[in-house]
Amino acid sequence: MKVRLNQLFVLFLTPCLLMINSCGEDPERQAKESGKEIWFEETVHDYGQIPENGDGTYAFAFKNLGDQAIVINRVRSSCGCTVPSWPREPVEPGESGEISVRYNTALTGTFMKSVLVYSTASNSPVKLQIKGKVVPTS
Repeated sequence: MKVRLNQLFVLFLTPCLLMINSCGEDPERQAKESGKEIWFEETVHDYGQIPENGDGTYAFAFKNLGDQAIVINRVRSSCGCTVPSWPREPVEPGESGEISVRYNTALTGTFMKSVLVYSTASNSPVKLQIKGKVVPTS
């Protein structure tokens, strides 16, 4: 009976330890170990004050620091007033690119919007933010 209890304990403990160990995986470390790494020059852009219907476009520069090509799979904005565009082709090691974000400056007032960049470089998206204040022209 005592041997049986020890066997059950070991059979229960082993899967628990495996689950705990796998939960601690760092996605950024995994990406670096896989040879894929994306680096953004900045992740927050402050427009300051923009005139109503002014230019609300900003390009976030990035670089592939890894030793394998990366692909930007998808870029999702927090609302319809922010429109992102990105390169669809693979970005080779050492190459640079841009994620362009256009904010609708017909909407006056203070704003803070985010864009999530999903790529093959990481399991977690990179969060880019834009903020500023659109002031009426009249």
